Amino acid sequence: SVKIKTMPELQADAQKKIEKNTEDWFKRLSKQTRNERLCSFLNSVVNVFDPHSEFFAPREKANYDIMMSGQLEGIGSQLQEKDGFIKITSIVPGSPSARSGILKAGDIILKVGQGDKEPVDVVDMKLDDAVQLIRGKKGTEVRLTIKKVDNSILVVPLIRDVIVLEETYAQSWILQQSSNKYGYIRLPLFYADFTKSGSRSCAEDVKKEIEKLNKENVKGIVLDLRDNGGGSLRDVVEMAGLFIKKGPIVQVKSRGGSPYILEDTDADVQFSGPLVVMVNSASASASEIMAAAMQDYKRGIIVGTPTYGKGTVQRIFNMDDYVNGASDSLKPLGSVKITVQKFYRINGGATQLKGVTPDIILKDQYSYIDLGEKESDYPMAWDEIPSVKYETWSTPAINYQKIKDAEASRVKKNDTFKMLDDKAKELKHEQDNTLVNLKLDKFRVEQKKNKENLKKFELPDQPIQGMNVINAAADTAYIHADTTRITRNKDWLKVLSKDPYIFEVTNILGDMQ
Repeated sequence: SVKIKTMPELQADAQKKIEKNTEDWFKRLSKQTRNERLCSFLNSVVNVFDPHSEFFAPREKANYDIMMSGQLEGIGSQLQEKDGFIKITSIVPGSPSARSGILKAGDIILKVGQGDKEPVDVVDMKLDDAVQLIRGKKGTEVRLTIKKVDNSILVVPLIRDVIVLEETYAQSWILQQSSNKYGYIRLPLFYADFTKSGSRSCAEDVKKEIEKLNKENVKGIVLDLRDNGGGSLRDVVEMAGLFIKKGPIVQVKSRGGSPYILEDTDADVQFSGPLVVMVNSASASASEIMAAAMQDYKRGIIVGTPTYGKGTVQRIFNMDDYVNGASDSLKPLGSVKITVQKFYRINGGATQLKGVTPDIILKDQYSYIDLGEKESDYPMAWDEIPSVKYETWSTPAINYQKIKDAEASRVKKNDTFKMLDDKAKELKHEQDNTLVNLKLDKFRVEQKKNKENLKKFELPDQPIQGMNVINAAADTAYIHADTTRITRNKDWLKVLSKDPYIFEVTNILGDMQ
């Protein structure tokens, strides 16, 4: 049923697509306001100080707060702008959109009305502007004029509520291997309630997940910080304290000042069994503090690839606090995030630029590519300060060499990790190869060869034999109360059960017993 097109037809199709993409790009560019261009300019100036200093327009600051807190006030629909239309891409479980039973992924929003007021047409409107119309205070009404996939048009009234972005928060599962049960905690971000709006704390959430896992009598815990870009410094100190007796966690130093120590003052230990912390090249900032503290205390084994190398602390300044009187009419002016401190391990070394080197290296597809803070423009330098006194974990002490040797032997025999290493080398080769053949026939041959080559690096689409991933009993009722949660949980179980790195850390936990 496929029509085979001639070369002139294919070329005409390609030109139309390029023309459409170019028109869309210029259309988006033409919608930029003077203030948005000013923001780009200000960020260009501020970024020269270091990669993590930046300017936030008021709207961007609100989005940053949502990311860090994991919640917002709105209707719970994730949106996308395409061909001038605002389309719903997914629905947040338990949100007003989900409770309506009407809104579905694929629906197009044509108009947005505030209560009984005249609705505003959002066709050809910038996505950010449409989102601002849809979001609003809890308890207020928004009316969406929707075009369904069957072309029917209807008005859907919704009462805004607090939307919880659950995938931002800590989650846990049980990893079963033979007769052993291990706990797995995924933490995508060190989130915190920076705005004092009643949102959640990651340290408190991880503590609750540990309590669930303790009830399951797990013999070890995996804390997965892969791709975790950091967040709350206060929370990482509290979280580290869940696994050790009281003591220093990190040192913080301002320019020209003496370092001060952030420490865990609570002698209680929520989990004292074997611990593995998973990291990769995208684990940054607070993730590196957590991994470094566990490594310095010899509390657990750090597994993965060297981390990002962000060892700086930022503070957000509201620009409205620095103007008054006649300048009030200019508010809101936005905020500036400025690097004000560096943090150091308790052994005195900085994680800045160097990151944290895992105790056990498990290479991934980016292992041969230069990544991290050192590749950024204007990064701050590495340095070190004196160490502080701390007592390493000794109940029981970890036999690092024995565990490293056992893991090296397993990986050497593991075809999956050999394939992943080959994939990493191929990715490096492709990155270094900057030449493209402009003769169509030769280009096609090369593309076909590359496509066939990539098939060699595809992981099996089946669960790994020898490991079963299940939910903790405490989560079952909550998951089954919502069909969307059931679907997402099935997806997570499928992803986790196929992850060779998670399977391998269960072997490491077994060696630690």
